[in-house]
Amino acid sequence: MTPDTPKLSFQATRTALAAQLADIDGVLPGSIVVRQMRCGKRNCACKADPPVLHGPYIQWTHTVAGKTVTRYLSAEQLARYQPWFDNARRVKDLVAKLETVSLQALAQEEDPPQTGKTR
Repeated sequence: MTPDTPKLSFQATRTALAAQLADIDGVLPGSIVVRQMRCGKRNCACKADPPVLHGPYIQWTHTVAGKTVTRYLSAEQLARYQPWFDNARRVKDLVAKLETVSLQALAQEEDPPQTGKTR
């Protein structure tokens, strides 16, 4: 193995990760929660034993300008946009891997392996 082999390996890995990022077409950050809830009416079935809760309600929560924003989605909207929610997680994962490989390449370049010689 030549001294350039790790450098080429890091480059190939970075190129592959960047290509995967290029394939992503839409990203929606945040969290999806499907909830069933009680209401405030005293004689509602949701207060019975066992309760018959209202819902399911699909809530999308994300941050806009430092504030938490919650939006209700229909099941149809969730099905349509679920790939974009999945892509947001995938982007974070790919960027983390790209950072790791880049840091390893930097460390390899700046701190080459010792050859056993001392000064």
